[in-house]
Amino acid sequence: MPDLRHHEIAEADHRILNPFADAKLMLLGEVARLGPATRILDLACGKGEMLCRWAERFGSSGHGVDLSEVFLAAARERMRELDVAARVTFEQGDAGRYRAEPGSYDVVACLGATWIGGGLAGTIELMRPALAPGGLLLVGEPYWTEEPPEAAYEALGCAPEDFASLPGTLERFEAAGTELVEMVLADPDDWDRYIASQWWTIHEWLKRNPGHPEAAAMREFAHVARRSHLAYGRRYLGWGVFVLRSEPA
Repeated sequence: MPDLRHHEIAEADHRILNPFADAKLMLLGEVARLGPATRILDLACGKGEMLCRWAERFGSSGHGVDLSEVFLAAARERMRELDVAARVTFEQGDAGRYRAEPGSYDVVACLGATWIGGGLAGTIELMRPALAPGGLLLVGEPYWTEEPPEAAYEALGCAPEDFASLPGTLERFEAAGTELVEMVLADPDDWDRYIASQWWTIHEWLKRNPGHPEAAAMREFAHVARRSHLAYGRRYLGWGVFVLRSEPA
């Protein structure tokens, strides 16, 4: 699991805690065919932007689970701002240990947090029991856009086997017994808005908190993020949300 406190600081000004533009978040709701009867479970929901915006736009209902009380406070504020409290709920907890009533959701999502299940395959197995027959799994996952040099793995904090190419990611979905039926992919500009905007947030936080016990760690966090994104992440690392059927046709 990433260092949660560092991300709470770095993503304080974010609403979407992934490299995904607002328009693509809404497009994802469209391609998932959401409607007023759709029930959604979002594991590691962050600030709940997906559940709140989809409830407002499509009339769907949902429940989000996340470890961070900081992120959940923002989620509940957003819920009230968009007047969707009647359709959306949030719960503090370990998404990897959360157990919903079997078959109780039409959509089960985990965007950018497959560490909750120890990787892609394990996370799909965590998600599957909560899914109603005929429902959808939404999995947000990085992939390699081209084979990176050896130095990229250490810089990006991952191992070669952590992610695959797009065709390799498809093979992983198929090996997990799912069928890929749609996808919405981020682009380099989405990565820039997600990563680069954190640098400004950290810069401003450090100006306000020069003597904070975590100041040195946050300076290092920003330094590593800048170097790794510009040298490797922007070129070699893609990200997308993959729409899966748990019961292949």
